[in-house]
Amino acid sequence: MSLKAEPEWAGKIVRCPGCNTKLQIPDSVGASDAPAPDAPGVESSAASSSTGGSTYGDYSSTAGGDLNFARNKPQREGWKETDPANPSIWLSLGIGTVLFVAWYGILFPFKPAADVAASDYNFMQYLSSLFMMRGLVNFAETFFFTWAIGIVWLKLQKLRHQREALLLDVLPVELGREINSNNVESFIDHVYNLPHRLRDSLMVNRIRKALELFEVKQSTSDVGSMMASQSDIDANRVGGSYSLLKVFLWAIPILGFIGTVLGLSAAIGSMDLSNAKDVDKIIGSISQVTSGLGTAFDTTLLGLVLAMFLQFPMSSLAKKEDDNLNDIDAFCNEILLPRLEDGMGADAKEPAGLADALVKAVAGAQKEFLVDLNELSKRMNEYASNLDKRSDAFQAVVTKEFINNTTVMRNEIHETLKDSLRQTSQYIGGLETGIRGLNTVLKELGEKQIIVQQVKKKGWFGRD
Repeated sequence: MSLKAEPEWAGKIVRCPGCNTKLQIPDSVGASDAPAPDAPGVESSAASSSTGGSTYGDYSSTAGGDLNFARNKPQREGWKETDPANPSIWLSLGIGTVLFVAWYGILFPFKPAADVAASDYNFMQYLSSLFMMRGLVNFAETFFFTWAIGIVWLKLQKLRHQREALLLDVLPVELGREINSNNVESFIDHVYNLPHRLRDSLMVNRIRKALELFEVKQSTSDVGSMMASQSDIDANRVGGSYSLLKVFLWAIPILGFIGTVLGLSAAIGSMDLSNAKDVDKIIGSISQVTSGLGTAFDTTLLGLVLAMFLQFPMSSLAKKEDDNLNDIDAFCNEILLPRLEDGMGADAKEPAGLADALVKAVAGAQKEFLVDLNELSKRMNEYASNLDKRSDAFQAVVTKEFINNTTVMRNEIHETLKDSLRQTSQYIGGLETGIRGLNTVLKELGEKQIIVQQVKKKGWFGRD
């Protein structure tokens, strides 16, 4: 197999990611794409290729280092992908248990005697007393810490495996500078012939899926969309692998606070001042209180220190995994996608190819137009349905308001007419009273005689 190397690695001794043997990078690593025939490490590369490709072909090497390659047509069915970020819970638990037992095995010989004062402890005796003489809470904190360290170590091994896979020359230039329908099968076969230990990685799996999709659809845009989706899936998978570590990072200081509460409770409960005259009992009570306070504060101290020691490697590992995903995304976007050739440029050089390209373009545009038209029709139907609903709602509101206003107006008119009728009735009643009074006066006048005396007129100038 062939490996990639940056120009600044020229002349350096490195380890082959396939067989883990040492080899020297040629001095002319940046001058040409093909390695020198007599460069060191050719035999190592051949051996690693023999190890990694035995499933899909037969490999043999002679004493002189010549590589005879005879490969049958592989039956591509992919391979079972292992989780690239989540280590085995049971394996990490086993590693954590071993670290836990080993740590306490180291501290046990330094456990101080009961008659030695705490002020006389040396560093190892203080450390041993901190882990072994402060109750069960410190044991639980230490066990969670060693379990978390086991998970971090296994994740680091997985990350190292992913970084080694980045050294593979997954898309060799010897097979073609452009990847098209004619040579994409050769690139896929090359991916399947990579070493088994390295091909099950995020980068190789993503490139394999991209090449197989390109082989079927011959569309660069579809491949780009698929790789973008796969990038999100890989990022979510890596992010979810820190769930248990975050639980441990939360649980360790919480256990320290629980130990503090227990220590304070024990210190308060051990106070016995019932006989204040007995100096020995007072001194014993004070010693028990100080012991309980020591347990309380030491559990919190241990929990905070272990949480801090866990946070640093956890954050550093998360940063390295993010960088690894960014490197894979950069390789796919900057190297793989530009080399994919879906045939549009080559077909346009000939009349027949131009016609095919135009047919494909028109068909694609028509398909997009129909899709957009269906989407537009769907939206118009939704708008019409919403408009009908709004119209019905508006009609219901208008009808309700009209009924309410009509009812209010009818009530107001009824009250107004009622007041008018009441005032008219009062007026007619007063008029009736007046008429009755007038009739009474006329009746009284009718019963009396009125004498009218005629005055004799005088002549002109008052003379008869």
